[in-house]
Amino acid sequence: MASRTEYLVMRTARARELVNITDRVRAVVRQSGVNEGLVLVSSMHITSAVFVNDNEPGLHRDIEAWADRLAPPGEYEHHRTGETNGDAHLKNLLLGLQVVLPVTAGDLDLGPWEQVFYGEFDGRRPKRVVVKVIGE
Repeated sequence: MASRTEYLVMRTARARELVNITDRVRAVVRQSGVNEGLVLVSSMHITSAVFVNDNEPGLHRDIEAWADRLAPPGEYEHHRTGETNGDAHLKNLLLGLQVVLPVTAGDLDLGPWEQVFYGEFDGRRPKRVVVKVIGE
């Protein structure tokens, strides 16, 4: 069994942004030496998300609008602690903290339109994504 762990540092230009990280994840998989296995891609912050979807700008706007409808910016109980990012925590729950993807023949085994995205919803500082590859 082989494994490799790397941390991607995420610095977004905006407080809320969707970033395609497929090529960065693919590079970790290829460097791992794992031919057949799995890769976990997980945000290490509860105000961001990792998910798989199509790399189409209209869809990205739809995702952001949908997340805002379900978890709009505004007042939350969480803000009584001095924070102002209650909606970011809820958007993490909507889009998900992490994904597990197949590795086949030493590469990500994605469908024709599938891409890996990092969703930032409270980007006021650098954050990390862990990429852990395991297999043979």
